[in-house]
Amino acid sequence: MELPLVRVLCIIHHLMDMLPNLHLLFVHKGGKFTGEAFCVLGCPLQVDFALQKNRQNMGRRYVEVFRSKRQDYYKAIANEVSDARGGGSPRRAPRAKSYDEGKDSAEHTGVLRLRGLPFSAGKDDIMEFFKDFVLSEDSVHITMNSEGRPTGEAFVEFASAEDSKAAMAKDRMTLGSRYIELFPSSIEELEEAVTRGR
Repeated sequence: MELPLVRVLCIIHHLMDMLPNLHLLFVHKGGKFTGEAFCVLGCPLQVDFALQKNRQNMGRRYVEVFRSKRQDYYKAIANEVSDARGGGSPRRAPRAKSYDEGKDSAEHTGVLRLRGLPFSAGKDDIMEFFKDFVLSEDSVHITMNSEGRPTGEAFVEFASAEDSKAAMAKDRMTLGSRYIELFPSSIEELEEAVTRGR
């Protein structure tokens, strides 16, 4: 029996809540995420459900969802393994990484820094933004300037480094009318930012 596959252009973490037993393979090329992913689904009904998401918006972008062939999926896996072993096509000389590119390789400590928050955003808004994760109000820290006004940044403490890494899927998604940037952070950076605002 053929594996039910769906190839997705763009990040598709929102399907994970709706489709149990979902396996994702994020496609990389030259060490960078391409914006494509393969989903291996448990049954044909799930494929039909996923295909209904074709051309729907996710944040500010729309998602293309379409059926894929088993050999395309296996080829993507082979490319990932080859890249991981240092194989694949010859690469250009490394260039300096931008701060954005460093997000992928940064060590996760369970803390994320959020930038670009609406000044009116409260802890409840941030908890709703990360509704897929277990958070308490005590784990959300909105930073203030010396005058006691919000800076548009916040820090969130997750239950584990794995959770904070998974939450990076929300990077550049919208909260209200603003898109939010996420950065791996640390307890030390959090404490320093909170202390500065006192």
